[in-house]
Amino acid sequence: MANSNVTQFKKRGSGVLMHISSLPGPFGIGTLGKNAYKFIDFLAKAGQSYWQILPACPTGYGNSPYQSFSTFAGNPYFIDFDLLKKDGLLSKKDYDGIDWGADPTCADFGLLYVKRNELFAKLQDNFEKKTPEDYKAFCRKNKFWLEDFALFMAVKDAHNGASFMDWEKDIRLREEKAVADWKKKCARRMEYYKMLQYLFFKQWKELRAYAASKDIKIIGDIPIYVSADSADVWTHPENFLLSKKGVPLEVAGCPPDAFTDKGQLWGNPVYNWKQLKEDGYGWWKQRLKASLEIYDILRIDHFRGFESFYCIKYGAEDAKNGKWRKGPGVDLFKEVEKALGKVPIIAEDLGYLTPKVHKMLKDCGFPGMKVIQFAFGGDNTNTYLPHNIPENSIVYTGSHDNDPINGWVESASPAELDHAMKYFKLTDKSQMRETMMKAALECKAFVCILTMQDLIGLGHEARMNFPSSVGENWKWRATEEQITADEAKWLKQASKAAGRN
Repeated sequence: MANSNVTQFKKRGSGVLMHISSLPGPFGIGTLGKNAYKFIDFLAKAGQSYWQILPACPTGYGNSPYQSFSTFAGNPYFIDFDLLKKDGLLSKKDYDGIDWGADPTCADFGLLYVKRNELFAKLQDNFEKKTPEDYKAFCRKNKFWLEDFALFMAVKDAHNGASFMDWEKDIRLREEKAVADWKKKCARRMEYYKMLQYLFFKQWKELRAYAASKDIKIIGDIPIYVSADSADVWTHPENFLLSKKGVPLEVAGCPPDAFTDKGQLWGNPVYNWKQLKEDGYGWWKQRLKASLEIYDILRIDHFRGFESFYCIKYGAEDAKNGKWRKGPGVDLFKEVEKALGKVPIIAEDLGYLTPKVHKMLKDCGFPGMKVIQFAFGGDNTNTYLPHNIPENSIVYTGSHDNDPINGWVESASPAELDHAMKYFKLTDKSQMRETMMKAALECKAFVCILTMQDLIGLGHEARMNFPSSVGENWKWRATEEQITADEAKWLKQASKAAGRN
């Protein structure tokens, strides 16, 4: 399959990275309603081809979309109330006047959890009286993951949110009688979670169809790993390196480097690739097939982990004493291609790369990522510098893990900032934002993705995530006043001048 995906992007294009949660709106977090449609209109007016988002699955630990209770489920926080009203499932008075927090630029996940669950309880009463005709068909089609996810969440609720590793042994290990007993005990609560998934995917399907009508493709984000406390691990323990008690033997992370002397301890269970290969990678095929039903293009996080992955003994305090283990390599993607055809994948290939990783990327042919913020501080051979970026790439000014450019110029080291100023021939660092965006648009990469924060000129306060930290992440939201026709006009002109769209 060497270089089989080089032509997946038919023309030079560009787009914007902005998660659903960051959209403006009156419901405490971005939703799949009016403002999502308006954002698609904004992209179309700006001459863009792509809308990139973060994982759209339910958020778990730390409110991170990369630590979800299910890799197959959708985030119910994104369900739009006005659309539910339109379908006769809520009245305006049900949700009008709810306090979602005082700051419209910041999602309050504590309030969201309390207020949304209260409203969803009322929603279930209405849904049961007016169940849509296609609800049962949705449940049948998605039974392979939906039934177990609904049970997982219902049992978790019954245990006050405790990790499944702390449940009673019989249900923790999914003994047949325990599963049957809990299904009876939690029948209505299971229907609650199935209802939320039905409504999420109904609204998502309608939004995606609208995006397609405007020639906007959605780039989704697929974390390579799943959360330890997830329906995925609980339902399919054979796919992960776990003890007989269902506890991870090893967890994922990154070794120490110039930035972190203790490495990064992510805590996700690592895959049992031997078992997955014997099964023909069936779970991965299901995962990617389901993802293609909601996204047009898939960005796979930590792609280098398919060649070899760093794992740390479960319970370790840091990642200093981990080991590298062999991954499935290109074999996985050969099997996926046999089952699903050519899958449009972007390989997140940042970080520690070896010759073997480079070979796997070349053999797969998937475009990699180039982040211009990582280009400075060394010399002009750096592969992230705009003049060194190849065609088969997706170029970014930064990602969700980076400061917006206006924040970066304040936090970059003196060597990085000096290099960038000289490289771009600037005399004032206030020129950096527009200059770096134009450099990204003008480079050879097939696709350029700009962050919404950079486009509207925000700084450190709008950073989405600080890697290896928990707390003040994933909260940033735009306001309606910030997404203007002026930004659309600038982006259209800059994209056109760069030969995009």
